[in-house]
Amino acid sequence: MLGGVGLFHVLGAGMPSVRAAARPGRLKQAVCQGVFKGIKLDLDGMCREAARLGIQGIDLVGPSAFPTLKKYGLVPTMVPGGSGIKSGINDRNNHAEIDRKMREAIEAASAAGAPNVIVLAGDRQGITDEQGMENSVRFLNNIKALAEDKRVTLCIELLNSKVNHPGYMADRTAWGAAVCKQVNSPRVKLLYDIYHMQIMEGDIIRTIRDNIQHIGHFHTAGNPGRHEFDETQEIYYPPICKAIADLGFTGYLAHEYTPTRQPLETLEKMLRICDV
Repeated sequence: MLGGVGLFHVLGAGMPSVRAAARPGRLKQAVCQGVFKGIKLDLDGMCREAARLGIQGIDLVGPSAFPTLKKYGLVPTMVPGGSGIKSGINDRNNHAEIDRKMREAIEAASAAGAPNVIVLAGDRQGITDEQGMENSVRFLNNIKALAEDKRVTLCIELLNSKVNHPGYMADRTAWGAAVCKQVNSPRVKLLYDIYHMQIMEGDIIRTIRDNIQHIGHFHTAGNPGRHEFDETQEIYYPPICKAIADLGFTGYLAHEYTPTRQPLETLEKMLRICDV
């Protein structure tokens, strides 16, 4: 008798509809394509391995990738929305172009059953946090009705401005939560990146508990280095994942690290760490 994982290996890519057994934890786990760095896999191969491991979706892929994900029963868990880390919604000069692209992304996500579209605040570039918040709220108020109608959640990503993205405006949970409160839509939330917020704030579990109503999605990685989050890293993920699960979170926890060792073995270990 062959278990789900073994059966997938035996039948191989010829029968991609064969899925591994669901993971035992309470959290729905997804990945970004970077977790496969170091091995030669095209998108089909990544999807095949993700399905084998019981992963439920892949982040940051657009409509051209949707058929391949569907082939393996995977969800496009976070769809690009047209905003950028440098040129985002905090600057009114960007609004017209981003609005057009984001409406297209929302429509495509809805048609594919994708739950989320990413939103990036943009660089400060002389814009005060107060002005940026006002501009961001204006943009989101203009588009939230479409997101609500299409049942797609717009997720503002929180990034660190200390190490990776100098000048990025949405670099604090409080700033992002304030935007969400002002927009006041069930379809506008935060993408809480644990790696980035460890660098900027720490106090991860308390912050998540205090703001869970505004969080629609999570990203993981180890710190320092944004690599796998094992015993060599300062962020201890089991209690973080348990806290998220205990809060009844129903969205996705997506892994966005770059492996330093054998990618598939590393990925299996990261998934087990988060099986709470």
